[in-house]
Amino acid sequence: MERIATVTRTTKETDIAITLNLDGTGKADLSTGIGFFDHMLDGFARHGFFDLECKVKGDLQVDGHHTVEDTGIVFGEAIKKAVGDKKGINRYGYFILPMDEVLALCAVDLSGRPYLNFECEFTVPKVGELDTELVKEFFYAVSYSAGMNLHIKMLSPSNNHHMIEAMFKAFAKALDQAVSYNPKVTDVLSTKGSL
Repeated sequence: MERIATVTRTTKETDIAITLNLDGTGKADLSTGIGFFDHMLDGFARHGFFDLECKVKGDLQVDGHHTVEDTGIVFGEAIKKAVGDKKGINRYGYFILPMDEVLALCAVDLSGRPYLNFECEFTVPKVGELDTELVKEFFYAVSYSAGMNLHIKMLSPSNNHHMIEAMFKAFAKALDQAVSYNPKVTDVLSTKGSL
């Protein structure tokens, strides 16, 4: 069964179309209007072995907030739709990712219950054209629209570019583990019988 989802969302602020293949090879076709954000989504796709197409037209003449937050909303919806009934998957995933002097932790639970715990302080307002405060906004939107517990913690902070990139890659690796099939899981991994 193919685990591919396409989600679109149009408002007065943004026009977004995302296609996500959970069983891809790491290919990405991205255009958000924010170069560094494209770079982060490309790293997510490549290191999680997801195929990701993301086309965004946002009101960047205002700032990047609507573009990044709304992309997170649609991205989370695509994850939720592609995962489907969650039968046979690990449900949980975690990864500690080094990137030079930086070390980032990410843990995911596809529980159906949204929650974000984000522990990171940036020391610059922007990396490229991406406002660093929007990194948390993106992951918050993803966690709530996907219905996942998402914990991201910067264990060894330093260069802001490396910190953000390590987060996106750690998230990719953790999500890949969570959505992977496990032969020991015959239904859903829950005492409730559903997720």
